[in-house]
Amino acid sequence: MLVVVGGHSRNIGKTSVVCGIMRALSEMRWTAAKITQFGHGVCTHAGEPCECADPRHPVAMSEEHGADPTTDSGRFLAAGAARSFWLRTPAGGLGDGMERLREILRTSSNVVLESNSVLGFLRPDVCLMVVDGSVGDFKVTSQRFLDRAHALVVTSPAPLVWPEISPALIQRKPRFEALAPSYENPELIHFIALKFQTLKFQAQTADISHR
Repeated sequence: MLVVVGGHSRNIGKTSVVCGIMRALSEMRWTAAKITQFGHGVCTHAGEPCECADPRHPVAMSEEHGADPTTDSGRFLAAGAARSFWLRTPAGGLGDGMERLREILRTSSNVVLESNSVLGFLRPDVCLMVVDGSVGDFKVTSQRFLDRAHALVVTSPAPLVWPEISPALIQRKPRFEALAPSYENPELIHFIALKFQTLKFQAQTADISHR
């Protein structure tokens, strides 16, 4: 099963929502990955401003081995992930990192990715868009993929109103409120678990039909 968690802006609780999903569904032994795209002049290896000899700032992938609550990939492990990765690419360069990401997908039964842009390359089983009405910024990439979201995960009580977003697009999406500090919602967990059971049943039915 592949779950993608995106969001309309930074610092709205995306990582916390991912952690809440993994805590509640720990039996699924998740592989988690955060995908970050850095702008010009930032090293993908360190995530800091630099003057690298390679102006392309090539793709970097690292696996987290410690449950460090100061890093997002460490928080994934602390929340119960079986494996945790951080993929860094230059802005607009995610395509160069997809081979490494697809290898993770091939070797994992259940994967949750924190990213918007990965929706340009993959079609997840569940796509969630984290939204916080108190944050006015709505990234262009998020606008592009909002229609792909199966549901919204609302992380503040503020109204969901943005001038650049059609109210109808927001209103027709199922929504689950997942507020701080837990960023969890039992109905959201049921939504994901039900999808997993449906996929499992479909796989079993297909296996029987091919015998």
